[in-house]
Amino acid sequence: MEALINYILQFGNLNKQQIEFITNKATELELRKEDYFSEAGKIAKQVGFILNGIIRVCYYNNKGEEITNYFIEENNFVVDLDSFDNEIPSAGYVQAIEDCKLIVFSKHSWEEIANTIVGWEGIVNKIVKKSLIQKIERRSPLVSENATTRYLAFMEKYPKLINRIPLSYLASYLGVTQSSLSRIRKNVR
Repeated sequence: MEALINYILQFGNLNKQQIEFITNKATELELRKEDYFSEAGKIAKQVGFILNGIIRVCYYNNKGEEITNYFIEENNFVVDLDSFDNEIPSAGYVQAIEDCKLIVFSKHSWEEIANTIVGWEGIVNKIVKKSLIQKIERRSPLVSENATTRYLAFMEKYPKLINRIPLSYLASYLGVTQSSLSRIRKNVR
């Protein structure tokens, strides 16, 4: 819980009562490897904060191929925001790629926090803005660089993740086949 509170406090101030209120609204959730936090076609019902593990956001394209959009590691929030906020079916999947431990808030609890804590929306907006910037930074190089450069950039930016993510998911994220990624990895070593 301390990791969550420390993260939130980067984006705004909260007093002891507000912190206590937030922690009382939270529950812990454990996801096993390959479990879904939210699924396509269903409405996202919770916001999570990752304490341990890595989660990926993915979808299936019109050819039925699984495409990994991005990865979310420890000390970050995870939610299909459009589905959660607008109560519409999700277009993608949010899946654990290793055993994960999260702190979660139900839709009802999240709304109670927003309705009780003055300034909460401002804190959430700053967190969302940071997440969107990270998402753009992760995806932008993938458009213009060759596969080897994309892999090297990923290794440099996420050295702690490179050996924790299955090759198939990393290849999908980088937009290459698994065999191409294996060749790139062999040539880089």
